[in-house]
Amino acid sequence: MDKLPPPPPFQPSDFAQTHPGLALLRLAALLSEGSEADEETLDMMFEQMEVGALDGLAPADIWAEFSRGLMGARPGAMVKALRECGVLEQLFPEISAVFGIPQITDTADEIDLGALLVASLNEAGRRAAPLEVRTALLLMHAGKSDSPREHLPVHYRHIERAIPRIAAACDRYDVPERCRDLALLSLHECERVQRASPVRAGPLAAMLDRTGAFRDPELFEALMLVATCDYFGHGDRMGETHPKVEQLRAARDACAGLEEGGLDADDIALARAQAIATTFKSERWAQA
Repeated sequence: MDKLPPPPPFQPSDFAQTHPGLALLRLAALLSEGSEADEETLDMMFEQMEVGALDGLAPADIWAEFSRGLMGARPGAMVKALRECGVLEQLFPEISAVFGIPQITDTADEIDLGALLVASLNEAGRRAAPLEVRTALLLMHAGKSDSPREHLPVHYRHIERAIPRIAAACDRYDVPERCRDLALLSLHECERVQRASPVRAGPLAAMLDRTGAFRDPELFEALMLVATCDYFGHGDRMGETHPKVEQLRAARDACAGLEEGGLDADDIALARAQAIATTFKSERWAQA
């Protein structure tokens, strides 16, 4: 999975004699390089939106400016500002809608999904993540905005709701295929990464296979980076590495070379599970 090239840096001429909608989006993108937007800036952005500055902009131009902001040092600051001035609801209603929705954490506490989105994107900026990782972080919670309130903060069946929304957002702006693919993979697998257990070596081997650990290492590492940014987006996390990601990498390394022995697919899957169980000194995988 090749990385997408970063967008070019802004030049002073980018703001001269340009469409007001592009100027608005470029201002938003600049927020990803600095501090939080002040009230005056947010008011100005809201007024520009209200008078139709974004009307008539080509989707390709919108994505070009938005993705430039996503690649900033603090892309969460841009998304937060766009949401506060109402522009995000116009551009990505699927994403704007998750703000204010609670999400349970692994400590049974709750976090606002919008706050998680902002923090995880800023973590991606801190880690110099590629565009496809940042796009996945932006889109993968899209199915959680209308979870039944009686189930909150748990989001039952959000994957089913998110698939068409991610597709719609990507179609709207002709988002690169790599971004779409990683967003959908993250939707299906990121929460499973958080729950991965080395004592369940069979499911762990199957997850590694599904996520490209053996056939597409770059795709696998991109997913691991999504999971890491999401993990640290919850706040109050110590260290630099996600313990579950490190376990998955160790499990992958335990399986190295097994496909070279002339085994069929079922035997390879079994050998991988056994290798993982041996590495983590657990035999419970056979019960999975």
